[in-house]
Amino acid sequence: MQGARAPKAHGQSLDAMGTLGRPWVILLTYVLTAMELSCLFLQFSIIPYLSRSLGLDSVAFGYQQTIFGVLQLLGGPLFGRFADQRGARAALTLSFVAASALYLLLAAACSPGLPGVALLFASRLPAVLMHTLPAAQMIITDLSAPEERPAALSRLGLCFGVGSIIGSLLGGTLSAAYGIQCPALVALGINLLGTVLSFTCIPANTKGASARAQAAPPGSSRASVFDPKAITRLLLQPGVLPVFLVKVVSGFPSGLFMVMFSIICMDFFQLEAAQSGYLMSFFGVLQMVIQGLVIERLSRHFSEAALLRASVLVFMVVGLAMVLMSNIFHFCLLMPGLVFSLCALNVVTDSMLTKAVSASDTGTMLGLCAAVHPLTRTLGPTLGGLLYRSFGVPIFGHVQFTVNFLVLLFLWRQPMLQKMDKVR
Repeated sequence: MQGARAPKAHGQSLDAMGTLGRPWVILLTYVLTAMELSCLFLQFSIIPYLSRSLGLDSVAFGYQQTIFGVLQLLGGPLFGRFADQRGARAALTLSFVAASALYLLLAAACSPGLPGVALLFASRLPAVLMHTLPAAQMIITDLSAPEERPAALSRLGLCFGVGSIIGSLLGGTLSAAYGIQCPALVALGINLLGTVLSFTCIPANTKGASARAQAAPPGSSRASVFDPKAITRLLLQPGVLPVFLVKVVSGFPSGLFMVMFSIICMDFFQLEAAQSGYLMSFFGVLQMVIQGLVIERLSRHFSEAALLRASVLVFMVVGLAMVLMSNIFHFCLLMPGLVFSLCALNVVTDSMLTKAVSASDTGTMLGLCAAVHPLTRTLGPTLGGLLYRSFGVPIFGHVQFTVNFLVLLFLWRQPMLQKMDKVR
């Protein structure tokens, strides 16, 4: 039935797009996402050096990261509801405007005559509205049929890989050649361009007439953006809360490890800064290939329930391997499994959750999903630091295996996933 209704919904969306057809809108969305992620990784590559040049220690740097994570955590669900109410174009444009403000403040913080420390901390504030990836996911979700959705969402992994590689290279190259302010100014220009392109080329509403009609009744998405009851209502819908909890719990141990990864590279693997950069580039290439190509192909042959169980099972295997690893070569061997699990978990759960809610609520649902990673960045530094200091690197493997073993037991007992297997 869903496949029969999809062409009609797409036709309604195409009418709203005018001459710019659905494939071009999707392609432009991928390009805009890659642009913003490149700027985000560019920022990550210069923030530590800017903090050091302003005389800040590692504790103050940690405060910046926490502020950024908390603001994105709080802003994700609100941004999603804004997207449901105002449309994908307004949401994507707002994200680029917020990013432009961040890079403007960051560039100002690099100026010797201005209060750099205050401006650096102020540059974290626009993060509450910086959610380009959820906005892109909303557009892709609206413009793809349910059976095409996992493959379409997985292609955003290509954007992430491109962004991590280009952003990291640009940040180091531009700052070395022209000073640390140059990357911030380049990022500002890219985001201003993204603002213009998203406002002029993305259709005002990508949901189609049927979804807009669903949003009209009182008590639905037309309520206030700051309405916690509407967000809670989504989580309590059938099939939503179990999948959302799996998304949060299963990925949290690996998130803890990644939060502490820079410290582990220095202390445990004994890597120099350049070597750590090469390792992160390898991570980006793996994510680009696995999420953009491997997950897309697997989604055509296996059910989402099967892919979800596979991601949890591979998490367990990687956790056991992490307990035994002793050098960087061992980590490179288990890295593909770790990246596969992270990509499969995120793509499959996002697809399942957007299918479980009405089309008028997909933005709010994706906003909730976007809050999962900032939650890890907020809790991770403190919890991960305590675990690492007390038990060393093997504890991350123990936690990952134990948690995902319990998640796998939970998944096998879920009737909804059993039904999905039968349908497939």
